[in-house]
Amino acid sequence: MTHPFSDVAFGGVLVAPFAAYAAMALIIFLLLRPILHRLRLADMFSHPSIAGLSLYVTILGLVTFLI
Repeated sequence: MTHPFSDVAFGGVLVAPFAAYAAMALIIFLLLRPILHRLRLADMFSHPSIAGLSLYVTILGLVTFLI
């Protein structure tokens, strides 16, 4: 079974589907950040920036897998 990848066109420039997935994951991550800050989850980690990167990579993997 093959997945037909369709390119996304922005202003006549073709962009790979992965770039669209990365943008979607970034939007989801940016929407989640204020919620996570209110829950004070950053205090649970010694390096909150690495935890944020890990969350973004997880969201990117889920977006790539589900679409």
